[in-house]
Amino acid sequence: MINSSGSTQVGDLPYVPYVAYNGTIPTGGNSLIQDLNVFYESGDIAWMLTSTALVLLMIPGVGFFYSGLARRKSALSLIWLSVMATAVTTFQWFFWGYSLAFSHEAGPFIGTLDNFGFHNVLAQPSVGSARIPDLMFAVYQGMFAAITVALAVGAVAERGRMFPCVVFMFVWTTIVYDPIACWTWNPHGWVYKLGGLDFAGGTPVHISSGSAALAYAYVLGKRSGFNTHVLNYRPHNVTHIVIGTVFLWVGWFGFNAGSALSANMRAIMAAVVTNLAACVGGITWCLVDSRLEGKWSTVGFCSGVVAGLVAITPGSGYVPPWAAIIYGACAGVGCNFATQLKFWMSADDTLDIFAVHAVGGVIGNLCTGLFASDYIAHLDGYTVIQGGWVNRHWIQLAIQLCDSVVGMTYSFCVSAAILFAMSFIGRWFPIFRLRVSKEEEEAGIDDVEIGEFAYDYVELIREVKPRDPAHAVDEVFEDGDDGASQRSHSQGTMMHPEKGMGRNSYPLRNLNREDMDHYHYQHEGVPGVGQAA
Repeated sequence: MINSSGSTQVGDLPYVPYVAYNGTIPTGGNSLIQDLNVFYESGDIAWMLTSTALVLLMIPGVGFFYSGLARRKSALSLIWLSVMATAVTTFQWFFWGYSLAFSHEAGPFIGTLDNFGFHNVLAQPSVGSARIPDLMFAVYQGMFAAITVALAVGAVAERGRMFPCVVFMFVWTTIVYDPIACWTWNPHGWVYKLGGLDFAGGTPVHISSGSAALAYAYVLGKRSGFNTHVLNYRPHNVTHIVIGTVFLWVGWFGFNAGSALSANMRAIMAAVVTNLAACVGGITWCLVDSRLEGKWSTVGFCSGVVAGLVAITPGSGYVPPWAAIIYGACAGVGCNFATQLKFWMSADDTLDIFAVHAVGGVIGNLCTGLFASDYIAHLDGYTVIQGGWVNRHWIQLAIQLCDSVVGMTYSFCVSAAILFAMSFIGRWFPIFRLRVSKEEEEAGIDDVEIGEFAYDYVELIREVKPRDPAHAVDEVFEDGDDGASQRSHSQGTMMHPEKGMGRNSYPLRNLNREDMDHYHYQHEGVPGVGQAA
């Protein structure tokens, strides 16, 4: 509002004016007699709420990505695990996780229980940034914890039981994630004080989840038929992989740009380098894969995008745009070749979580030691760093390497200890058994553990072979398990009961129950799946 002298009075403007925080109590003030909003910019709060929602969107993205990579008989279980990780971790975060990671009186390795049950978590400036309150920081970081767990538990794919995995989620977040988050991001943490640079979770999120997944794979053991033609299949639903990648790509803007913890130029730069690294990572992975078959793999592109996003995560608030190209290229090549490590290590890392997330996180941490720039960090107006090698701060690379090695070792060893303890308990209490039986594995986790299916169809049939002169259906092969077809998206055929394979074979299509019944009735003269005898 402009007064008679032509000037505008602040009190007349249609927004709450910002004032410096002046509270002295843990909650930040008494909301009955104070307006606690005046300590924070509404734009910062709006951006952080948006970023929180974007990170939440990433979690079903992980589920779809993992589901598409697996076989259809276990597709739903991986989506279930992702959304369940959100629920379990959110409760753990409220219960004591946030306090263990981000309490104001934390030690160098773990926090206190001052904020148990979100006690006094309200309007006091957070330990992450004075620009947002504790409560905003708590809900935002809670999504980080949830997606980290969702990434790790993909290791149970196709052979792990659900209930023990849910227990593992709660225990792992408490013993592994919370301490690593504390020492990385809490100002009292030892890596933070050492000068480690991890903007959005290279070590707490990606290295820790990838290392935990490797430990889970070792303890569970290999799937039946590992390293044979039985498991030589391609992802069953590439569309799910693309959808999951899109969810992750969009959500990663909240993941990285949101880690600026306010709406400022640093957040914009983080968004720019995030998108650029993802694009270069996808292109690079495609180029590397094309040397093998001369094909431009959709799955390869999506894997490269995720690898680029993983690598840029620790450096997204520290590096200039040109460095993002190097991040993406290094991740596309490094993570691609790292997918072969599971054979060298004799670990059935079904979804290559270690290769993409742990290795990608290490690549990102080391690149940050090289390319972190002081002027990029100061785009928020207050962050001061010595930078990496581009600023002639040579020791930064060693600090980043130390952080990576310690985080990987801690996560792997403690995760393995948790799982071995649960496996030991499972000898007397079967409910804690980590793995399904061989027969249950053959039937599929969706059927055995959930009782629901991703597809309400009779299995996609690769071949229908005559068993005897009556031409009854002998076997139904899924995802190329018959050895004749090793690509889940390759062209299958349905054999005519009299003419067999050849020019008169019928092209394969999905058969629902009515289709199968009709096929049985027309060709065999016998009742089908849903018909009475």
